[in-house]
Amino acid sequence: MRLAVVHVGHPEQARTLAGWLKGDVMEHSDALTRAFREYEGIVAIMAMGIVVRKIAPLVHDKWVDPAVVVVTPDLRFCIPVLGGHHGGNEIARSLAGHGLVPVISTATDALGKDSVEEIACRHGLEVVNKGSTVAVNKAFLKGDVPVYQIDGPAVVLASSNVSILASKGEYVVGIGCNRGTAAEEIMQAVLGALASMNIEREEVLAYTSTIKKADEAGLLSAVRELDGRLFLIDDETINSQPVSRSKAELIGLVGVAEPSALALAKRKEIVMKRRAYGNVTVAIAR
Repeated sequence: MRLAVVHVGHPEQARTLAGWLKGDVMEHSDALTRAFREYEGIVAIMAMGIVVRKIAPLVHDKWVDPAVVVVTPDLRFCIPVLGGHHGGNEIARSLAGHGLVPVISTATDALGKDSVEEIACRHGLEVVNKGSTVAVNKAFLKGDVPVYQIDGPAVVLASSNVSILASKGEYVVGIGCNRGTAAEEIMQAVLGALASMNIEREEVLAYTSTIKKADEAGLLSAVRELDGRLFLIDDETINSQPVSRSKAELIGLVGVAEPSALALAKRKEIVMKRRAYGNVTVAIAR
C-alpha cells in the first residue's frame, strides 16, 4: 500500500510514523487533498475535525477512496476515519505494534469478527461482486460464515449474498456475441480489444456477459481458454446501468458488453466503449 503521513507542525512524529509504515512525509493540511488522489493510505497527524473537513468533498466510493487514519500528536491513539475495511484497520493494528492504542469502530472488528474485505486483503484477493459484502458482513456479525476455496477450472453458481473473491485485476471485459459464435472468434476479439488498450490479460479481474448467454458454448470455452472468470449478469442489473442503448433492445436489454462490464467494475468507468469485432462486441471498464 502506498502510504502518506501528513502532518501540521509535527515533523518528528511524522518521520517516526513514516519509518514504521514505510510511507512518505507530507506537510500542511492542504497536502491531504493531494495525498487523497495519489495514495492508497493516509495517516494524518492533526485534529480529526480538520481531516474530516478536508476529505469530505473528496469522498466518492469506499472501493476506490484511500484509507484515512488520524493519529494524535502524542502518538497515543490512532483512529481509522475512512476505509476501515480497506486498509485503515490494518494500519491501526500495525501502529498498535508500536504502542499506539487503535480506536476501531467497524462493527465486525469491534466484535472480533471477520469481514469479506479483510479476508480478501489477507489473501491478496479482490472482491468481484462488491454489492454482496453488506449481506455477508451482516451474517458475520451473527455467527460464523463458511469460506470455501475452489480450485478451477470450475463453475460456481452463487446467489447475490455470496461474496466471490478472485486474484486482483483492474479491468472488467464485457462480451456480447451472436448465437453460435465460435470460441476462437470470441477469444481473438477479446485479445484484440485488450491489445488496442495496452491491457495485459493478467490485469483483467473478470469477463462478463448477460445471463441469457449461460448456454453459449463458444463464450464459455473462450473465457476458459483465456484463463479467465466469467460472470453472467441478470437483466435487471444490466438494464440499470447508465449506458446508451444498443441493438440488444431486441432481447430486452439496454446493451450487453458495456452494461455487463460496468456492473462489476470498481471505478464504474468505461475505458473502451463497445466495439464490434465481427460477431462479437467487446467493452472494457474499470
